[in-house]
Order: sequence, then C-alpha cells, then structure tokens
Amino acid sequence: MKFEELPSGKGYADIVYLPKKTSNYPVLVIELKWNKSAEGAISQIKNKNYHSVLKGYSKEILLIGINYDKDAPPESADYKHHTCKIERA
Repeated sequence: MKFEELPSGKGYADIVYLPKKTSNYPVLVIELKWNKSAEGAISQIKNKNYHSVLKGYSKEILLIGINYDKDAPPESADYKHHTCKIERA
C-alpha cells in the first residue's frame, strides 16, 4: 500500500509505502524537499517522529530523504539535480 501525506508523529509524512505484512520488505518513509537537502529531509522525519506510528508493522523501517536542486548547473556532468539519503530507523 502507498499513502501520501500520512498523518504520523508531529505532522504528515510525504509518502509511506507499506509492504504486505507477510513479506520481508521494509516500510519506506519518504520525505521530499525542494532546494534544501536530503539530510534535512531525514532530520525532519526523525524530529517529527513520522515513523513512530509504523513501529511493529514490519521488521525494518527505512527513512528516505530526497532533494531536488533546481539551480544545478547544466554544464556540470558530475552534478545531479537529485540527491537521496537512506537510513534505517
């Protein structure tokens, strides 16, 4: 199952993926940012305790922060517009 804006902790998680209870897949808690940082997205998940309502649903919960940088220089082949950070809860 996928939820957008799941009420949890002290706010709303942007996207939450819940696997079937019988699977071994982790729960995914995803926070999206625009011109900020993937690390800041992870911090928001932790600070607002978004994942607290999901404890016990699965053996593992992954916290995922994704940032889009609109000002990425187009001439730089090494620079990506998107950054991502993933941590275990």
